[in-house]
Amino acid sequence: MEETITVPETYNANNLVQYKDITDGVITFPTIKVNSLEAKLERIKNLEHLLSSTQKKVGEIIDNLSLEGWYDSNFDKEDVLRDLCTLLDHIPQAEMSWTVNLTVEGTTLVNLDEVEDFDVRYHLNDNLSIDSNDWNSKIDSWDVCDVTSQEWE
Repeated sequence: MEETITVPETYNANNLVQYKDITDGVITFPTIKVNSLEAKLERIKNLEHLLSSTQKKVGEIIDNLSLEGWYDSNFDKEDVLRDLCTLLDHIPQAEMSWTVNLTVEGTTLVNLDEVEDFDVRYHLNDNLSIDSNDWNSKIDSWDVCDVTSQEWE
């Protein structure tokens, strides 16, 4: 079900408004469009929500810093770290480096007047692309080292 918003006839997001701003004790009266002011107010709401959420998490961490909490001799380091990660919505990760040998087969259209001097290795170095399908893997470099066969059809 979609909510219908009734906009007053007098509302104009492009109207200019002037407001009082105090920064470092300096008072100014900037003039901005209503939609810019709305965006600024939305950022403030988001920051207030983030601050409230962060304060709650810090409070939970402080509550666990007691003899009944993480200082209890029955608490293992791994349990404390797991609890901290849960409270902070953090997934600990380590970066792994790797090298892979890859076999690729394909075809390339070559103009007949370029066939004699065509070097597929240089062509593939310039035109082949190696990429990752996720945000967790990053391709730092790649190179076409060898072309094992080159046949004309």
